[in-house]
Parts: sequence; structure tokens; C-alpha cells
Amino acid sequence: MKVLGLETSTERCSVALLHDGETHVDEILAGQRHSELLLGMIAGLLTAQGVSLRDLDGIAFGAGPGSFTGLRIACGVAQGMAFGTSKQLVGISSLLALAESAHAENGATRVVAALDARMGESYLAAFQRFERRGGAEWKAVIEPCLVDANSLPRMEGSGWCATGGGFEAHGYLARRYNTQLGSVLSGRFPGAREIVRLAARDFAAGQGLDPMLASPMYIRNKVAMTSIERAATKENAAERVKERERENAKGNDPAALSEAVKS
Repeated sequence: MKVLGLETSTERCSVALLHDGETHVDEILAGQRHSELLLGMIAGLLTAQGVSLRDLDGIAFGAGPGSFTGLRIACGVAQGMAFGTSKQLVGISSLLALAESAHAENGATRVVAALDARMGESYLAAFQRFERRGGAEWKAVIEPCLVDANSLPRMEGSGWCATGGGFEAHGYLARRYNTQLGSVLSGRFPGAREIVRLAARDFAAGQGLDPMLASPMYIRNKVAMTSIERAATKENAAERVKERERENAKGNDPAALSEAVKS
């Protein structure tokens, strides 16, 4: 399987290619330069491995939560490539990518992940890993949420692995969960390596999406849609997918990619 992954939810810009069981990665601390660097990094990685976009089985992106601009960049670039090559997309939680990374690093099966959301707030989630007959599966114990020192959710049990920049940026996280933590991984960012690993399972399970249905995970109220608005947006997108399929049945649809970039 060949899967391309993008992750730009933090100041790190990361691209990965899963190519027949091997994962190839390019990443850099980009600051605010993701839009300048991302396309070049994608082209360089694909060229180095002798893979074209049309060779891919799917494209994945870090869906967040994270930087609003960063999420839009990863999702928009992934959609543009997917429209242009008729590929499916998978959006992967950036917090889940942190959990997957922790498991790869120290075997953690209970992970609480946090990213700095600025303004004294954190993006937080907790995941537990279960071994199934068909392979391992992560379950959210605490769904991705926006928290501050006064709104931290309760977490059951002990032996949790803490990871992500939120723990370094905000001391209230460690103080709240201190007695429940078995280990802490410092200086960790969500990466495209984990995005492609997780996405490959979704693609294998037939969970790829039409690119028009893909969207970032916005949590902060100032930039987020309500659940009702998100549902309405997905309904509208689904109708647009059907309309595009009808147009494609009549012939080629050269406006698809440009319309995708605008939407």
C-alpha cells in the first residue's frame, strides 16, 4: 500500500510516504512557513522514492485539533491532490497521532495527549489501545476537547503516558493528572509518520472519504462550527459529491479541482 500523509497542525511541518511497508519521512520546524514549504517537501519525497500521486492508494492529513491556519493548509493541499488524481482521503486526529507515536516509542497503551492551544488553554484527549483479532485499535477515553485549568475532565486509572507540547506549556495538566501518570514524553509533536500508519488501517478497512467530505477538526469556539453547522456542511458536501458524479458521468469535469480549492 502507498499512502501519503501531511501534518501541519503545529509549528512542525511533516510529510510521510508509506511505501510497501516502509515509511519515509521529511519534516522541519517551519514556524509559520508551512504554505511555503509543504508542496516542495511533498514533491521531494515522492521523487526520491520514485512514486507519483497517481500511484498512491490514498492521501491522509492531520485533521487537528491545532493551529487553524495549519489545519486548513494540510486539508486544502490534500483535497487538491485528491481531486486532481481521483484519490480518497482520510483525516487523522493529531492527538491520536501523538498516542500512536508514544506507543511506538515506549509501548504505551494508555496515552493522554495535549497540545498548546494558546491563551492558557490546551487541546486534550486520552486514548486506550486494545489488541483485536484484526489488529490494534485505539479508543478515545476522553474525546478531543479544549480545556483550561478550571475545566479539566476526570481521567480514570493510572499508568498513563503523557505526551505533547501542552504538558510543557501548561503546568496545570501535570498537576491535575500527576498521580495517574506513569511516564512523560517531552518535546513531542504530531507527525506524518503516525498519520500514514493510522490512515493505512482506515484505507484497508474501506473508510476513505471523497475529498469533498473531508474537513479539519476545529474545537475552539471562535473558529469552530457548531455540531449542527458541521452536519449541515457535510450534507451540502454530500450533495455536491453527487452532483459532481452526475457531471462526470456526462464527461470530464475540469472545474473540479479549482472548485475544491475555493470551497
